[in-house]
This record gives sequence, C-alpha cells and structure tokens, in this order.
Amino acid sequence: MPRKMPPDCTRPEYAKQLFMQGFNCAQSVFAAYADIFDIDFETALKMSGALGGGVGRMREVCGTVLSMSLIAGLKEGNADPDNEEAKAHIYELVRRMSGMFKERQGTIICREILGMEGMEESPAPTPRTPDFYKKRPCAGIVECAAQIIDEVLFS
Repeated sequence: MPRKMPPDCTRPEYAKQLFMQGFNCAQSVFAAYADIFDIDFETALKMSGALGGGVGRMREVCGTVLSMSLIAGLKEGNADPDNEEAKAHIYELVRRMSGMFKERQGTIICREILGMEGMEESPAPTPRTPDFYKKRPCAGIVECAAQIIDEVLFS
C-alpha cells in the first residue's frame, strides 16, 4: 500500500518519521519526495535502499547526501549527453547542497558523522532498538538533508 505524507507534516518531518519507522537514511529522504516526481513509494524505497549506511553500509558518502543528489537530478537534471551547460548546472547544484550539508554536519562522510573508523565489517544492518535511535544522530541528519532539499530545490 503506498504511503503518503501526512497533511499536517513538512517533508523534512516526514523524512524523519520514515527513518524512525525503520527505513534507512537514503530511503527516508528519497521516499519523502518521490510523489513529487510520480515515483511510487515502493519503487522509491527500492531505488534508494542500497545507498543507506554510506552506500551499502560501507560508511562512505552519507546516504542522505546521495538522495539529495538523486532528487536534485530529478528536478534539475540533464538527459542530453552533449549539453555541457546542463551538466555543469547539476554538478554545481549538488556541490552547493553538499556544501550546505557539510557546513551543518561537519562532513558528508557517514563514518565521520558516526565517529567510526573505516567500513563496517558486516553488511547486516544494526537492529533498530530504542538505544539505536538514542545513540545515532541519523534521524536529525535525515531531517537536515530534507531541509536543504526544501531550501534549494523547492523554495
């Protein structure tokens, strides 16, 4: 069954709610905007699912930053391989959004946000327990990424 954003909710709040329901960081951000681009909720989750945990839980670029980039591409992206101006535009836009994220979070790298060294040994996700949500900053990171999307792409 498709999920819809509650009418009394902002997209950043909705993205955070999705994360708190158990979706990964990338899914939470991407799925919160999917309806704008006529992408159904399940497809949005599948498209962005592998990006969580800094791409496949390798703790590289934060999944929220990757989803910001995908959404920027959907809104402002280029489909013409010969249009250098359009390529430059989307690259500049993604750099700007990533810069805003880095300014607010200190980094765009997942492991640095989480205070970890290197890649996770296991690809298995960490169980979502109340302790997980207390210790991890990810819900706020998800909300931050969605705020940047709103500021840059939808204001």
